[in-house]
Amino acid sequence: MKRGKSAPAPRRRWLRWLGMVVLALLILPIVEVACVRFIDPPITPLMLLRPLEARLSGQPVAERRYVWRDLEKMPRDFVKFALVGEDQRFFRHHGFDWREIRIARAGAERTGNGVRGASTISMQCARSLFLWQGRSWVRKGLEAYSTFWMELLLPKRRILELYVNVIEMGDGVYGLEAAAQAHYGTASRDLTREQCAMLAALLPAPRAWNPRAPSPKLSARCTKLLRQEKQVAFPELGAR
Repeated sequence: MKRGKSAPAPRRRWLRWLGMVVLALLILPIVEVACVRFIDPPITPLMLLRPLEARLSGQPVAERRYVWRDLEKMPRDFVKFALVGEDQRFFRHHGFDWREIRIARAGAERTGNGVRGASTISMQCARSLFLWQGRSWVRKGLEAYSTFWMELLLPKRRILELYVNVIEMGDGVYGLEAAAQAHYGTASRDLTREQCAMLAALLPAPRAWNPRAPSPKLSARCTKLLRQEKQVAFPELGAR
């Protein structure tokens, strides 16, 4: 009598599950990016993780402030200062500024220090929308993968709109509108040019710096943005 068909070997079963997990990890970012092309995100993973981090470290949990504003309602001064300070080649690259990456690596080799940040606005947007903060290679790999699909599926204008709305701008503060209300007690449309520059200068270290009582380093960065803004030209925000 012939023996019935045996069940799949455990190894084959695990390989199948592993393949399904890898496939899900590859597909999920594409679905997420496709969704945010048309849907303004109501929340991001970072907004959920920050309170958890605070509780685990015994720190008070900051109230979450997050108010969406369409890009055309944002002050152009802030958008331009953010581009000047964070990614001057935003409209000329496809998510990865290889020139800046080469400069960063050359500087690291020359000084012996770690590689300085060379994240584009697209990369920062992917991190803020879908991932978490940190320096692990896993996070960086997922960030690069999400950035690739963002640049492929989203217009530059939409990436910029997402960025200025979800980027962390203080403890519990996300996006320009919430930052204007939290730091200056006003709507973003009423910010002065100098306030826009100060908030853009805040972006590299939003939880360490206070725009209402700026440190010398933050003040110097703000002054630099005000000076450079006149020297850098960008296309219309609707350009891809």
